[in-house]
Amino acid sequence: MSDPKRSNMLIRVISGVAVAVIMLGIVWFGGIVTTIGLALISCVAYSEMLSATGVRMKEGHKPCIFEVVGTVVIILYYLMIFLQAETTYLMLVVVLYVVVLMLIFVFTFPAYRASQVMRSYFSFVYAPVMLSFVLMTRQMSVSQGEGIYNVGFFSVWMTFISAWGSDTFAYFTGVLIGKHKITPRLSPKKSVEGCIGGVIGAGLLGFVYGMVLKAVGRIPESNLWAYPLLGVCGSVVGQIGDLAASAIKRDFGIKDYGRCIPGHGGIMDRFDSVIFTSPLIYLLTLMVLGR
Repeated sequence: MSDPKRSNMLIRVISGVAVAVIMLGIVWFGGIVTTIGLALISCVAYSEMLSATGVRMKEGHKPCIFEVVGTVVIILYYLMIFLQAETTYLMLVVVLYVVVLMLIFVFTFPAYRASQVMRSYFSFVYAPVMLSFVLMTRQMSVSQGEGIYNVGFFSVWMTFISAWGSDTFAYFTGVLIGKHKITPRLSPKKSVEGCIGGVIGAGLLGFVYGMVLKAVGRIPESNLWAYPLLGVCGSVVGQIGDLAASAIKRDFGIKDYGRCIPGHGGIMDRFDSVIFTSPLIYLLTLMVLGR
């Protein structure tokens, strides 16, 4: 008779690897492939957030007007990033979306509650907008000599290395030596030792990644130090993102955001740390490597 725990772990590992491979393909090709892939992921994440926070009914029900309008805005937002629209116009979309939500609220009153409007807007910024920095990082290029250096292609991988690599190191460190709980009421299995192990592990992965890039002549030696920095900083905010997503689930009394990834839950359950690392990796790439 098979062990259910071992079977569940196997399913979790296989689906985790599958998600990583899919993301590798989506981000590797760049351009319209990356845009469509991330837009679809963001739309699913947005839908999961609306369901989790009670804006729409649970699975099996028709999408509410906030989900329909939000999906259209998400697609428009990613299209603008693909066309490399100025940051000002992207900010306008984010701001004007509040106006759109309020128009719906006013002209359908009292069909919806103010809390649904605020949760819809939070869900839009929290998932699609923050994830969009993966695409923005992937598209980042800088002038170098007589050519263009695609710095974003090399640094965008640190978004996932720092998030998912940190998760792996934190898990095994916590299992081996974890004793002191960091948030016992929120996440009883997470330990201080595990969190530290995740940060150190992500820094080491960043260093190894930087060494490989230097060895194959993709980056100058002067930029080597930046990748461990991206790993460490990404790990810290990624773990905060993981805990933040857990806090939302506990606050609304749900176990998982969805069921589309076997063994993990939904898109939000797998990308909770990536959501936080992506804006930071973009910012650090812009400040440290985009010169």
